[in-house]
Amino acid sequence: SIQDKNALHLYSVNGKYLGSETLKEEVSDLCVTGEYIVMGSLQGFLSIRDLYSLSLSISPLAMRLPIHCISVTKEYSHILVGLEDGKLIIVGVGKPAEV
Repeated sequence: SIQDKNALHLYSVNGKYLGSETLKEEVSDLCVTGEYIVMGSLQGFLSIRDLYSLSLSISPLAMRLPIHCISVTKEYSHILVGLEDGKLIIVGVGKPAEV
């Protein structure tokens, strides 16, 4: 049988192919902020990837429920994660002293 594969592809503004990364999860929402891509999956993982290399910046955070939407605050200090059950999870960004 053929397995469905998910991938993240990166292109320049002019349409030049820059690279891709195979994903284990099915992406439900993503947000590009500065030099990072913040992604949520239907499997309940919150991932932060480097925009240029597409590599994981930190290991994925398990939210235990499918993620429906993601937003990042203007100051890049918090990530807002909307879950399937209607809960809003707020994740602090940065070192513990800064959060």
